[in-house]
Amino acid sequence: MTNQEAPKIEFPCAYPLKVVGRAAPDFKMTVLEVIEVHAPDLDHTSVSIQESSNGRFQSVRLTITATGEPQLTQIFNDLKATGRVQMVI
Repeated sequence: MTNQEAPKIEFPCAYPLKVVGRAAPDFKMTVLEVIEVHAPDLDHTSVSIQESSNGRFQSVRLTITATGEPQLTQIFNDLKATGRVQMVI
């Protein structure tokens, strides 16, 4: 059995994100404020929001133009730092 390496991502590329947090009227805006710091060219037509079946959580889906691992790491760290984000996929 051979160890396979994960495929390398070639930057820049379209990079989809799903950001999950507790439902609140301003959750989407909180997520977008963080994203726009690191991806100012965010295409707002790619942004959608979905409620969980019980209404307790929301997910914000969007696609950014990723420029490299440092950008993605900073986005993840800044989203977590809001205290509002449960998970980033």
